[in-house]
Amino acid sequence: MSKANPAGRVALFDEVRGLCLILMVFYHAMLDLVTSGLNLTWFFSPVMQRFLQPAVAGTFIFISGAVSRYSRSNLRRGMAALACAFSVTAVTFFAMPATPDLFGILHLLGVCMLLFIPLRPLLDRIQPAAGVCLFAVCFLATYNLPWHIAGMGPLSVRLPDALYTNPYLFWLGLPAPGFVSADYFPFFPWAFVFFAGSCFGVLAKKKRLPAVFYRGHCAALSWIGRHSLLIYLAHQPLLIGLFAIVLPLFGYQVAF
Repeated sequence: MSKANPAGRVALFDEVRGLCLILMVFYHAMLDLVTSGLNLTWFFSPVMQRFLQPAVAGTFIFISGAVSRYSRSNLRRGMAALACAFSVTAVTFFAMPATPDLFGILHLLGVCMLLFIPLRPLLDRIQPAAGVCLFAVCFLATYNLPWHIAGMGPLSVRLPDALYTNPYLFWLGLPAPGFVSADYFPFFPWAFVFFAGSCFGVLAKKKRLPAVFYRGHCAALSWIGRHSLLIYLAHQPLLIGLFAIVLPLFGYQVAF
């Protein structure tokens, strides 16, 4: 039986965010196992790498954009996300020097939250439904940007390699040759998902969504969603610690 949500919070946002976080933890656990030598061929399938993983992460980013409409301080949220992101970068530089986390999902969210502050007056002038559609088109148009392609399918063009020579533009989606990042969510295209979510959040705040969005359905998922930053930061050290104990029992060693 669903529970009422008297505070007006969009309960489904927290629950879906919690589910996405569980799936991201599962993905990173499988990645840890693969890098430690386990043969999980399905992990590298196009369905997993080109659809499921981006879909889950994209949903998480979309909801983060939506809840920016509810935040008392997007400045504080953005600074906290960036502080955590750069902490992860610093740790991975020492723990995983071959594949540090240079611009992952936390970096992206921190930048988007901060940009939302000056862009909010402009975003407020866009009709919410039109904004969602507009940013969805922009996302599709730039989705393959890191692979030197603009557009999709027959409407795509290959971009000149000269755009991908600056080693400091990776965060924009223009990685130079040899660029490696353990987690990579460049500003283009993923910022468009965040801003599409911010437009959707207008509809949520004005109570224009179906009632199912505002009722609680799973307290556990809701709790995970509300504590997503803490759990995201803690999950990888906990996974590595767990696998460091368990994998040697089966003849494997944890690899970074």
